[in-house]
Amino acid sequence: MTMARHNLPPASRVFFDAILHPHRSLGRHGFRVLMGVVILANLLIAGIFAANGAWPVVPFCGLDVLILWLAFRVNNRAARLYERVRLTDTDLTVQRVAWNKPERRWSLQPNWLRVTLDGPPRHGGQVTLSSHGQSVAVGAFLTPDERADFAKALRGALALWRRAPCHPEPVP
Repeated sequence: MTMARHNLPPASRVFFDAILHPHRSLGRHGFRVLMGVVILANLLIAGIFAANGAWPVVPFCGLDVLILWLAFRVNNRAARLYERVRLTDTDLTVQRVAWNKPERRWSLQPNWLRVTLDGPPRHGGQVTLSSHGQSVAVGAFLTPDERADFAKALRGALALWRRAPCHPEPVP
């Protein structure tokens, strides 16, 4: 059996491929433990109030557990966000995926790509990728140190890309 390869795109080299995720300090196991402790504490408090005749307090003990669970559910959905930055022979692509928005994708020409890091480092800053009047901000959810490391790694990959032989000529 033979396979026709003439329809396949040419293989390209990958110089940089990073997937950026927001940091979440509480995993599934930690969430279960936390919710177990909160539920037990609320049952204890509800039992004490009910035993002393203050039974109207009992539903409020369940309400705070429900509100806490909902808050963590919203937080975990937001954790599904990720950004992928990929530098190949032909372009740099940025892909942003969030649970509540359609996927977005940008393609930038690496020949003129500038990597700008907000300075001084602060929470909520970002790394901006600019080429031919098009700009994309990435890594807004990273810590200042993580953003600096990401920018340094991408600049290093761009330097390697620019030294590599046989790049296609940029389209003017």
